[in-house]
Amino acid sequence: MNSKRQRVDGAAAFLLHAHPYSETSLVLDLFARDQGRMAVLARGARRPRSVLRAVLLAFQPLELGWFGGGEVKTLARAEWVGGLPLLHGKSLLLGYYLNELLLKLLPREDPHPTLFDAYEAALTALARGATETAELRRFEKVLLRELGYGLALDTLAGSNESVRPDGRYEYQFERGVVEAAGVSPRLTFSGKTLLDMTADDYGDPRTLAESKLLMRQLLSYYLGNQTLQSRRVFVELQEL
Repeated sequence: MNSKRQRVDGAAAFLLHAHPYSETSLVLDLFARDQGRMAVLARGARRPRSVLRAVLLAFQPLELGWFGGGEVKTLARAEWVGGLPLLHGKSLLLGYYLNELLLKLLPREDPHPTLFDAYEAALTALARGATETAELRRFEKVLLRELGYGLALDTLAGSNESVRPDGRYEYQFERGVVEAAGVSPRLTFSGKTLLDMTADDYGDPRTLAESKLLMRQLLSYYLGNQTLQSRRVFVELQEL
């Protein structure tokens, strides 16, 4: 916890989550480009006439200022920067999925400007109507890399041997890519998929399908026992 008193102004940020605090205020969980994930108290934000009600929008670029020490800072000002259409439908649910990953995996007050830029790029694509999982895969790869879990998908673990496009492989946690041997086909991946993911090329439908399976396995592992509510809701909507 950072207990040093500070004042920040003009911070580029996105609102990840807000929950009530007292009858009139909110505690905001923010993702700021140069400060990381922050907890900030917005006093009076729940009042009917508060100007903050129209500013503190999820999935919209904000410019914020705050002050204070301890784990929770105090909001000094907030401005809506604009520039992104509001998310709706499937894109909105995918946006909640991105937010939930950040909330569950990103430590507080640990700056990740590269991840911030990847998040903004993913939101921009979703706001413009993209619903392909390629946008999610690119973001997930950056997230894991920024957390120190970078994926070496084009070489075999423990060697300099390159992955072959026509080969079949599995991914072992904390180790990397190895030749598939006696593993259920459902848990293996083509070499082409791994090479496509390295190049961020998701034009092949099989690459899209297999990359989704691989990233789901990896994220479930690093999330531990944490459940993604956005994924559960998405599955339930598909069943309906």
